[in-house]
Amino acid sequence: MCQVSSVTDRDVPQAPRRALVSPLRSVAPLGLAFTMAEILLSLTIIGVVAAITLPSLTGNINERTWNTQRKALYARMSQAIPLMGAVNGYADSETFITAGLSKVLKINNICDDEHISDCGIPAKFVTLAGSNYSYSVPFKMSDFQPKMTSMSYSEPTFSLSYNGDDSNAAAFETANGESILLFYFSKCQADMNEATTYYVQPKICANMIYDLNGSKGPNTVGKDVGIMTVLYATDSVVVAPQLWYRNASDGVDGNYQAALDYCKNLDANVRLPNLDELASIFINSRLLNVGESWAFWSSKVVTTNSAWDQSFMTGNRRITAKSETAVKGRCVYR
Repeated sequence: MCQVSSVTDRDVPQAPRRALVSPLRSVAPLGLAFTMAEILLSLTIIGVVAAITLPSLTGNINERTWNTQRKALYARMSQAIPLMGAVNGYADSETFITAGLSKVLKINNICDDEHISDCGIPAKFVTLAGSNYSYSVPFKMSDFQPKMTSMSYSEPTFSLSYNGDDSNAAAFETANGESILLFYFSKCQADMNEATTYYVQPKICANMIYDLNGSKGPNTVGKDVGIMTVLYATDSVVVAPQLWYRNASDGVDGNYQAALDYCKNLDANVRLPNLDELASIFINSRLLNVGESWAFWSSKVVTTNSAWDQSFMTGNRRITAKSETAVKGRCVYR
């Protein structure tokens, strides 16, 4: 009688069992982890790169912010001044602000010449060339631009003379936070469409130096500090020229075409200043570090052979042959 033995799982040869490893897990080979020295080195490199790029990034952001604020301030002032009607005849700078400008522009604070710093005007500005321009309060026009108070000039064929106000400054703060130092000239005249050489000084009614963020800084021309000038007693014009910052020298010598080409080749966003912008640059020449012994071309053409220029030596506007090579070219932003 045959016996049949039962076969169990234990009697069947088994394949070698393998360790199960979850597909979601992996075992890192030994020796591939970062060391503390490598981590510290990586953090150091990141810090160095950040230190190099962050100031440039911050500067670009500030520049865009200042440009936006500058355009907004200019737009508000350009809308306000025409609403005043005639802008001459006020007693002084403070009265021009209190009795005139404050009626058409939102102003938070007005300061006389003995309390200018109370309106956020810094103790000093940094000029376009990077040097400090210091002044003491009260700030008089004769300290800032003496050619606005008196000037005489003569040539064999004609002579000119000018005597104007030695006005004290006043200051105010706008509702938008700008601090503005203002000089006012009560005897300013209207534009008569002059066709011969004449002084620009009598055409200037008010000159303003604005700081977009008060005394916070950097208080530097071309950044948070700029200029704005009101010309002509009636049908007034407001200009706010911004000099091309890379052109901190006195510009280029040459004829009119050379000046045009000079600005064109610098950058697509610059051009020759118009005649009124040159007047503003003239009165603020020391703040802008523009040579006071030169004449500069304007963009205003008279004929195919002549154009207007502005003498910074005397302040006179004149019609000059485009072929003249003793006049310089200086550029402003569009």
